[in-house]
Amino acid sequence: MQPMLGTNLLGRPIEYSMSRVSSDPIKRACDIVGATILLVFFLPVLLLTGGLIKLESRGPVLFRQSRGGLNGRSFTIYKLRSMHCEENGDIVAQAVRNDSRITRVGAFIRATSIDELPQLLNVLKGDMSLVGPRPHARAHDAYYSALIPGYDVRLRARPGLTGLAQIKGLRGATTELEDMTARVKADVEYINSWSLLSDLRILLLTAPHLIITRNAY
Repeated sequence: MQPMLGTNLLGRPIEYSMSRVSSDPIKRACDIVGATILLVFFLPVLLLTGGLIKLESRGPVLFRQSRGGLNGRSFTIYKLRSMHCEENGDIVAQAVRNDSRITRVGAFIRATSIDELPQLLNVLKGDMSLVGPRPHARAHDAYYSALIPGYDVRLRARPGLTGLAQIKGLRGATTELEDMTARVKADVEYINSWSLLSDLRILLLTAPHLIITRNAY
């Protein structure tokens, strides 16, 4: 694979070798087809939820934030707004259980992951994939990369709507360093052992996992 020029977690230029998971044309084609179908299917849900968000609180329907993407390049992620305020600076506080910033509508859409649906637009744009490591705020990337060896390996794949870490129950707030370390380990495992069949397995397991999980808030 030809190396690509990106930026590391400190924003400095660095060469990355393209990984199979980030360069496979069939995976990209599946992303485009899958995201298109899902956007059409969930359009009524998106419109209804957007209306409820506007009725409950001031502010935009969509939440935008800079996240770390493939090869360390920043991209703007889209989510349905679930909080009264938005954070996108050098210090970003993770949501915690009973977080006072979360609206009533926001609590529901976060628990059901409806707030993540606009990221299907990110998939169509090529910023994300249906399956891959979940993207973190750049402030969190910079913080954890200094504490967890090999953290930036997770940047060798496009961020995903869901991933191996999520079906292993490693989602939600990471209040302890061990929590993030376990998530990163799962992300690296996914990249190193990636196949189209593994993506299909993760997608099939995501829906039932969302029903039984209790650590999304």
